[in-house]
Amino acid sequence: MSSLQLAAISSAATASVDVNKYDHLDPSPPDYSSQPFTDSCTITLASGAGGHGCISFLREKYIAQGPPNGGDGGTGGNVYIQAIRGETSLHKLARRGVLKAERGRNGQGRLRGGSRGEDLLVQVPVGTVVREISRYDPLAEEEAQDRRNKGYGRDLEDDDPDAEDDGRSVTDQTRKWRRDRWLLYPGTLPKSFTSADFPALPRPRRSNLVATEPPAPIRLDLSEAMDRPLLLAAGAMGGLGNPHFVTKSIPRPKYATKGEEGTRIEFQFELKLLADVGLVGLPNAGKSTLLRALTRSRTRVGDWAFTTLAPNVGTVVLDNHARRPSTSLQSQRARQEGREPRTNFTIADIPGLIQDAHLDKGLGLGFLRHIERASVLAFVVDLSAEEDAVAALKGLWKEVGEYEKLREQETNAATQRAQPDEDGMVAFQPFESSISPGMDPEPLMKGEGDNVLDPVAGRKLPQLSLPPISSKPWLVVATKADVEGTQEKFRDLQKYLRQVQEGEVEHPSGKENGWKKQVAAVPVSAINKAGVQGIPELIVTLLND
Repeated sequence: MSSLQLAAISSAATASVDVNKYDHLDPSPPDYSSQPFTDSCTITLASGAGGHGCISFLREKYIAQGPPNGGDGGTGGNVYIQAIRGETSLHKLARRGVLKAERGRNGQGRLRGGSRGEDLLVQVPVGTVVREISRYDPLAEEEAQDRRNKGYGRDLEDDDPDAEDDGRSVTDQTRKWRRDRWLLYPGTLPKSFTSADFPALPRPRRSNLVATEPPAPIRLDLSEAMDRPLLLAAGAMGGLGNPHFVTKSIPRPKYATKGEEGTRIEFQFELKLLADVGLVGLPNAGKSTLLRALTRSRTRVGDWAFTTLAPNVGTVVLDNHARRPSTSLQSQRARQEGREPRTNFTIADIPGLIQDAHLDKGLGLGFLRHIERASVLAFVVDLSAEEDAVAALKGLWKEVGEYEKLREQETNAATQRAQPDEDGMVAFQPFESSISPGMDPEPLMKGEGDNVLDPVAGRKLPQLSLPPISSKPWLVVATKADVEGTQEKFRDLQKYLRQVQEGEVEHPSGKENGWKKQVAAVPVSAINKAGVQGIPELIVTLLND
């Protein structure tokens, strides 16, 4: 075939296509959106260190030896977290690695205390799960060392109580004379001081905000937008100025203490998209095209497997308030029940699942977790594929069901690990403690509320539980129904769904509590935007049930 004939066929095909009709559903490459997406990362958050105390003396005319007037150091900045709407990815946090609050300012003369450090606010998308991996608390180590040394700056007797008293004792000066904890007057040398010149090192001080921190180990399930941030780590206290160490024998102390170090906590952030509807299907089943047909999403589409490598979320607008209010049955029912009718809902396009995705094959577990939070599951089945539509649906449900089993096994294992041993102790588990964003932390510290009891600390923690995936409402969207020879496959699919609904066959997930009230199948041609008009009304019905 000559080049002229190919050009003529191409121009004829172009002339027969409605460009305006296909512009959104079959876009050109420049119309694709390429936003970075990260749904899991590990970062370290550190509260601010305290400022150092000041060594200063009053200097005025006719006062040769003024009293000390050094101010205390400022408190370090706190670390807060807040789940907000509008954020859809963790890539802003993943590229940071370590985030620190500002340290407190040093104290100044004339008894002027240092200003407190600026707080650190970490904003994450709604649906983020925060798990504590490890924690470094310098004050806890100091307190542990104090218990081992039996006090700050006190004499330690021989550990053997049966030993004869020979008049000798072991004096522990490590807590009293710690060069890294004291500040000396500028211009003086350490050799000018002896250990006898220093008082007992003050005990470490903690901020009063520590009582409002979630109990460690921290586990947060930020499933709702938060009106106010939640404290993760309080800033460290500042050092003491030299007026704190005035005694009768030492009226002009030439030393002060340094500020405390901040707490460092390593967290794992995991994003589980919060969408009303989750599209589940095999690669190249038409999920992205369906999303573009229902919403104004600009997700990438293509005729090859794994076009979608990251979940995409689109919003279906039911009432944009530009015309008269909707008169649909759902709106009328909502008004009769005394609630506002739904004006929109969100749809998440989950990347394609392959066989054994629950074993982390393909994109696997990385995106199966986004199905957990969806209120309604929409299984997208390609009618033009060689595989039977019923077999494809069963294969998708198998992967979802196996993932649900894995989640149940992890929950049971975590429950067993949280059981106290014979001594009533529970090992440190960084994934068990939890608190919900809307709960006031004060009752948690007092042991109040209707929650699960933590036997170690005597406090009560809220229990987080998601409904089984198999118990969620679901429907089937049969795409590419305009292809010749797909009518028979769709009739077989309808027959199978009718049997599931009537209980003649088991639920495709294999669970007895599987949802099968109103299982519907909708044939569509997403590329032509045909048959998709009734999907929003059907989804709203499932969301309201």
